[in-house]
Amino acid sequence: MAGMAVDSGGREARGHPRRWLILGVILVAQLTVLLDNTVLNVAIPSLTRELDASSSDIQWMINAYSLVQSGLLLTAGSAADRYGRKKLLAAGLVLFGIGSLAAGLAQSSGQLIAARAGMGVGGALLMTTTLAVVVQVFDKDERVKAIALWSTVNSLGFASGPLIGGIMLDHFWWGAIFLINIPVALVALVAVVRMVPESKDPRGDRPDLVGAVLSTIGMTAVVYAIISGPDHGWTSGQVLVPAAVGVLVLGLFVLWELRIPYPMLDMHFFRDRRFVGAVAGAVFVAFGMGGSLYLLTQHLQFVLGYGPLEAGVRTAPLALTVVVLNLAGLGARMVVKLGTPGAIATGMSLLSGGLAAIALLSGGTDGTYGGMFLGLVMMGAGIAVAAPAMANAIMSAIPQEKAGVGAGINGTLAEFGTGLGVAVLGAVLSSRFFALVAVSAASLPAALAAAGSQAERERIADAFASGLATSQLVGAAGVLFGGLLAAALLRRAERADSLVSAPADTDASPGPAGGTGTARTTSTGTATPAGTGTATPADTSTGTGTGTGTPAGTSTGVGTAQGTGGAAHEGGAAQAP
Repeated sequence: MAGMAVDSGGREARGHPRRWLILGVILVAQLTVLLDNTVLNVAIPSLTRELDASSSDIQWMINAYSLVQSGLLLTAGSAADRYGRKKLLAAGLVLFGIGSLAAGLAQSSGQLIAARAGMGVGGALLMTTTLAVVVQVFDKDERVKAIALWSTVNSLGFASGPLIGGIMLDHFWWGAIFLINIPVALVALVAVVRMVPESKDPRGDRPDLVGAVLSTIGMTAVVYAIISGPDHGWTSGQVLVPAAVGVLVLGLFVLWELRIPYPMLDMHFFRDRRFVGAVAGAVFVAFGMGGSLYLLTQHLQFVLGYGPLEAGVRTAPLALTVVVLNLAGLGARMVVKLGTPGAIATGMSLLSGGLAAIALLSGGTDGTYGGMFLGLVMMGAGIAVAAPAMANAIMSAIPQEKAGVGAGINGTLAEFGTGLGVAVLGAVLSSRFFALVAVSAASLPAALAAAGSQAERERIADAFASGLATSQLVGAAGVLFGGLLAAALLRRAERADSLVSAPADTDASPGPAGGTGTARTTSTGTATPAGTGTATPADTSTGTGTGTGTPAGTSTGVGTAQGTGGAAHEGGAAQAP
């Protein structure tokens, strides 16, 4: 591995000598991007007032970033592998900082939407290169712990966005939530240039430009269809057309990648059950976490009447639980103790239980917080256990020289799962809500504003709380199913690997014409061939070879082998170490 060092005793050091400092730099860059994924949610009322933004404008302010980032993640990871992960990490920080400056100074909805799209380009580069660098500078013994810390910041940024956004909005105008990114990006940029080692795929494969275009168009179209579904209706042309285009283009992408000698994404990765299992788990974790927080934020502000800061504080237990448990090393220890399948099953069960607790114990509209607190803590514990195991499983199933592509896959799955969670759980909520109350308004705030009396407002709020509980239960079932599926696939993969790696102890058997047989070897130590063998490499001749050896230990074994039309296999004595 690049960056390995040797200590004074002649022993190989674990990874890069400054790997923990490098990890700190990586985590700062990662946190900047992830905060921006959720911080905008609490600024929606301010943006509506100060920019006179419509509901459609607000949707695009949020979605422009996600669409661009999710569409470019795979391409960004492939580019990092080819051109250098350090270079593209630095470029991502620059682009993200420039986009943040433009967003903070925007004077109209259109300007802010464009700035958010630019931030998405930088975010795609950062999301892929940070994890790829972590994989490069740590060896396999410490990698699980490093990825657990990376996952901690991943969850922290996602869950603490509403809290930090609420604090900023209580003291500054809405543009401050973007401008705060600039000094952080500058500090991270200097540290990256000075400390992070360069790494890239030594083979230098040719760029797959067609694959990059197809994957970007396909992912963008699919994610757009998912996030548009709740607003436009799943059967509307605005959803079905981009969904069909996305599926068709992604199908073409798969066919293209299977045909070319230097694919951007090697489709043979999907033959690995470990990879498929980790992929399934990653999607369902993002599904449950993303959809749940999206709905909880609305419930806290619109139904219970909390301000942005108060709502952020009440969702903070999830992030704090993840941080405390992973800083204590729980995630890494659970992987060692339970194995990857066991850790994923345990973590996803906790996450599912947390969603169920929120649904059944949160108290509806009466403001009871105990059930929600319990659910958030359980969700945080589940994420702390499952997320590092899944990220490590994905990255371990992919060759190290393709770490950027692996990180791109991991990030794409997170974006896809989050969008799917918001879409599906939002659809369940809407369906339940409109089944309980007959309102013409298209959203909860509009329905509350149009209510003619306090009793009607309470009835609308109760219907929303009921819809929220139903959607959280659906999310809990989905997460539990995904966790058990991922664990089962990973368990089967481990069993298959153990069978393949188990030492053979079979009787000699003739092979097919022109082939070789299977040798039987009996030993109590390590087989060391000794002796000679001869063969006549003719099509119809049979060659045999025997060999004996006397070990320095206590056991002796003799092996024989036969082959037709080729050199004989050697047989040897077993030698105890």
